[in-house]
Amino acid sequence: MNSILLLIILIPVIEIYLFIKIGAQIGALTTILLIFITAVLGVYYARYEGLNTLKAGFTQLSKKETPAYEVISGAAIAFAALLLIIPGFATDLLGFFLIFPVTRKIILNKLSKKFSSKKSTKNNFIDGEFEDIDDHNVK
Repeated sequence: MNSILLLIILIPVIEIYLFIKIGAQIGALTTILLIFITAVLGVYYARYEGLNTLKAGFTQLSKKETPAYEVISGAAIAFAALLLIIPGFATDLLGFFLIFPVTRKIILNKLSKKFSSKKSTKNNFIDGEFEDIDDHNVK
């Protein structure tokens, strides 16, 4: 089964399970308020971190350096904001992990090691021969 399809099915199931369990403990109204509060606080903090990342990116550009980490970090912050807007406790937890700079750096380092090890083992060269052909000799 495709892993994306599995995630599309599994994430709502986990979220519904958490809604039921947490709602039974703290009440339905409190659960709904908690979902709204985490969304508002998360989006506000994502905006703050996004502006800090943008400022760091411009600092890198002014030093004539490539802001590679800042670009990836900005994308992670945008994804975290999306996760925080989606109602649910599991997506909020992952969103908060991506927003905080310390945990975001750990997650991005793990992902970069995962993808760089796959790339280094792959050979991106094609071996072959070629011959120049003049246009006036071809009829």
